[in-house]
Amino acid sequence: MSYVPSTPAQRQEMLRAVGLSSWRELYRDVPADMLLEGELDLPSGMSELEVGRAVSEMAEKNTRFSTILRGAGAYDHYIPALVKSIPAKEEFLTAYTPYQAEMSQGVLQSIFEYQTMICELTGMDVSNASVYDGATAAAEAAAMCRDRKCRVTLISGAAHPDVINTVRTYCYGTGDELRVVPVKDGRTDMDALREMLTAEIASFYVQQPNFFGLLEDCDALGELTHAAGALFVMGCNPISLGVLKTPRDCGADVAVGEGQPLGLPLGYGGPYLGFMATTNKHMRKLPGRIVGETVDAKGERCYVLSLQAREQHIRREKASSNICSNEALCALTASVYLAVMGPQGLKEAAEQCMAKSHYLMRGLTALPGVELVYTGPFFHEFVTSLPRQAEVLAALEQNGILGGLPVEGGVLWCATEKQSRAELDKAIAVVEEVLAK
Repeated sequence: MSYVPSTPAQRQEMLRAVGLSSWRELYRDVPADMLLEGELDLPSGMSELEVGRAVSEMAEKNTRFSTILRGAGAYDHYIPALVKSIPAKEEFLTAYTPYQAEMSQGVLQSIFEYQTMICELTGMDVSNASVYDGATAAAEAAAMCRDRKCRVTLISGAAHPDVINTVRTYCYGTGDELRVVPVKDGRTDMDALREMLTAEIASFYVQQPNFFGLLEDCDALGELTHAAGALFVMGCNPISLGVLKTPRDCGADVAVGEGQPLGLPLGYGGPYLGFMATTNKHMRKLPGRIVGETVDAKGERCYVLSLQAREQHIRREKASSNICSNEALCALTASVYLAVMGPQGLKEAAEQCMAKSHYLMRGLTALPGVELVYTGPFFHEFVTSLPRQAEVLAALEQNGILGGLPVEGGVLWCATEKQSRAELDKAIAVVEEVLAK
């Protein structure tokens, strides 16, 4: 099959139609010394078999771990086969922005189902069609909470560093201010937040569970934020919502998060999706698209873009967001995952995450010199001190295990429902062996 879209004769015909005799004349304003003369120094072409071998050789340079005990924002969860199969269908692989929205009823329905599930998960009234990733969702939430009088955003220092930096970047671009609330014993410092909640504060963002894996007292944080007249934004791990209180129950005005745990593989960091949901009161400030359900002229169910990328239709300087697309295929994958798992399946996955991470914590902290850095309830991540840290992590790697992430004060470990007891016991044994030397 030829991948050249036109024949030499067709190209000459097109040139004649515009009054030219050669393609060089298309670049007659370009200096001659900038034009390529002769052939490119490229290797000769390869057959399909040879290309396959070359790609396989490159893939062999990758390190693939049989056991992953690291999270920090991207998590190794079990993905049912259906979740990989359905979005791979050809009609979904080409899904993109529905510019003639109501002509694309299938796309609109898939977005509507996704929005509905996100609302059920978070307890919120309305969700958008997704944004680029969790950090972007946090930054967009901060932007939608600001008004003319309140231009300062507060963010917990216990949030993911990448989220903090992304929100800071957005604030820099708009000339707004970001202030980081200090951390005390691994959690948001409540007393510091109380002092920082002044009249100029638009919103406060907290991550649940936070970067160190600990559970924040979101009810109290929300009450404190609202008492100061600011909006409360919660960044959530969607799997944890299988067992934790919803953001709505915690009093959140906006719920955001990274959707990667919902059926998306780690994939070297992407593509992922950011979910956003809010209450009816703040619906019109929500960026991106919102699909609604209605009936057509025949009284049959159909879908419409109830609200769409307003920033595409007004002057840029008046737009509150630069989001003008959505992660359609990733959002569809998340929808399929949630449908396949169901409420009970999601709850079971969350419970297994908690059980296995606590099992790993008990095994590690039973070893000499390994202690919890932060005490208190956690979901599926925790920080420990770790003597001879570099040696331990290297030994784990040699055994096909990706150990925890080095952070200030120790190592951030993670366990999900995917790891078996035998895998966790092996990891603990490797750490014990190194520390015994």
